[in-house]
Amino acid sequence: MLEGDDQPIAKPGEAVLRWNTRTRSIAGIERELARIWSSVSLATPVDGGEPERRVAPRSSVMNLVVIAGRSEVGERIASIVDGLTGRHPSRTLLVSQADPDGPPWLDAQVQAHCMLPRDGAAEVCAELVYLTAGGQSGQHLAGVVSPLLIHDLPVTIWWPGEPRLDTPQTADLLDLADRVLVDGSTWSGDGLARLVGMSRLPRRFKVAIADFAMLRQSRWREAIASTFDRPALLPFLTGIREVTVTYAAGEGSAGAANVVKPLYHVAWLASRLRMTVAEPLVGRNAEWGGYDAELHHGRRIITVALRARVSAAPPGTTLSVHVVAERARKKLKIDVTAQAEGVTVRANLDGRDMPERHFLAPRRKESELLAETIEGVADDRISASALEMAAALIEGRG
Repeated sequence: MLEGDDQPIAKPGEAVLRWNTRTRSIAGIERELARIWSSVSLATPVDGGEPERRVAPRSSVMNLVVIAGRSEVGERIASIVDGLTGRHPSRTLLVSQADPDGPPWLDAQVQAHCMLPRDGAAEVCAELVYLTAGGQSGQHLAGVVSPLLIHDLPVTIWWPGEPRLDTPQTADLLDLADRVLVDGSTWSGDGLARLVGMSRLPRRFKVAIADFAMLRQSRWREAIASTFDRPALLPFLTGIREVTVTYAAGEGSAGAANVVKPLYHVAWLASRLRMTVAEPLVGRNAEWGGYDAELHHGRRIITVALRARVSAAPPGTTLSVHVVAERARKKLKIDVTAQAEGVTVRANLDGRDMPERHFLAPRRKESELLAETIEGVADDRISASALEMAAALIEGRG
């Protein structure tokens, strides 16, 4: 606990540490969390040195449970959560596992991070618990997490790494959750098998899935959709014949690249236009690999291609989306590319280039994606239908 001169002076917009204690039991964690909100020492000093401003009462909007894995992951996630303190106060449990053998043990650091929204306002605080569980405790994380949740608030479970979706321990955790956050673009290999497993979670556990790999693509989706806003091009929306997504791969490693993001582009477009799977995704044996598939749209067949290209970008990063459509013996070609700060759309109608469109849409950070999921800005229905279509393309379901 920080007292007296140890209490930092709050400045608007800056998170400060107001409480920091250590304990080694669930009961101890509960006791420290209760003390945060009952201690009179949480009056905060201002520039004159006198404690004038009281911390606002708990105003948490959710429970956030982060399955951190490694300690360096925990530190990175803590800094992200810290940045959201003023906007989205929450109780965050940052959980790591250690030493699976031996007797059960816990080690926890309980903190309160507070932020002054503006001069003259009360501080808004978020609770953060760094929790390491060993022995049997580490093998039954749901039993550790459950008593520490604020039970009238929604529970979001975030796996920054690779979730093991088929274990009883994961099932127990998902029984507690309302929403699951992942980043499929960071998974090992091509990521496809785990994507199928994730698609089954909403029905089994009644949870919503938010994949940062999907959320990051909103700027691409908006740019592609806006192309067909032009009256001359709108009729071509029902005449799509080809969809090709090019993605980054290192020299000689095309087959090892994660293709979750490239596949999401196709799955989103197919789900929005109510296409069905004609032929599932199949890996190519060519030198640069890639994948092929076919979709049905009414009686028409749409060819799908995911193609790797040597690039300095992280493997699996989308480099371009190419769409070909035909209507009344005319052909429309659309090429979409993205840069750090925006998206560019080039369209060619029957051999004639149309004016380029540039959209200012910077790449978003993890903190922005996390805030989006908390605020409910993202349309879960779009994400859910795209995830279902991605799984259908992998498995060959119509």
